[in-house]
Amino acid sequence: MFGKMCFIARKPRIGFTVKLADIPIEVHALYRQTKTFCRDYLSGEPPALSVSISRADIRKERELSINQAKKEGRKQTRFSSHYLETLALCRKVTAELLAHDVILVHGAVMAVDGRAYLFTAKSGTGKTTHCRLWQKNVPNCHILNGDKPLLLFKNGKIYACGSPWRGKENYGINEMLPLEAVCILERDKTNHIEEIALKDCFETLVNQTHIPDGNGSFAKAVGMVKQFSAVKLYRLGCNMDDEAARAAYHTVVKKKEMR
Repeated sequence: MFGKMCFIARKPRIGFTVKLADIPIEVHALYRQTKTFCRDYLSGEPPALSVSISRADIRKERELSINQAKKEGRKQTRFSSHYLETLALCRKVTAELLAHDVILVHGAVMAVDGRAYLFTAKSGTGKTTHCRLWQKNVPNCHILNGDKPLLLFKNGKIYACGSPWRGKENYGINEMLPLEAVCILERDKTNHIEEIALKDCFETLVNQTHIPDGNGSFAKAVGMVKQFSAVKLYRLGCNMDDEAARAAYHTVVKKKEMR
């Protein structure tokens, strides 16, 4: 007599291709919601890269979220597995794209007349609020990405690219535009903006860049951050009223147009 054999059904993979920072990437996911999450970036082009999400990747993301909550002394949120898969996908895609001169930064990108402007700062500083002020006060303006844009470094230029990871407000579109300037946001009682050198904001830019695990990743990412010298860099102190957006716009955008 043969003993009864027990088979565990494997969840079928969800396969699709996304195009991020001009690079088609084949994705093998566990949840159909992940394809829906990436719907604005779906592509029929032959993939140049491939990533696959496992249950172990999702468990790792859950552990990271629990540890982060403990570190911050707050109650841990019970995230769904399909949401955690989107985080795992971000981590894996970022690791693959680094070799193709693409980094992911924590910041918000505004688009004005076909050019991109990156605002970055520590969490809670008010990037989203400032972007809303630009939408309210700046003509021909929209949010390219409100949380985690991709930056493509190509032929001595930097291009800001949309990504599916757009923050809780879900601000953003699938677009790629040349990056003209970076603004480091800081809270202040008065509004002021001044041009700075890369050395004055280098540490902040490195800290706001997602650097994947792996040998050589840190050096590669830091080398790319050094290329921010190709664009204008500013420090913006703001109090989050309408004048903050107008001051930034007239310095960062209008001054460039007058040159």
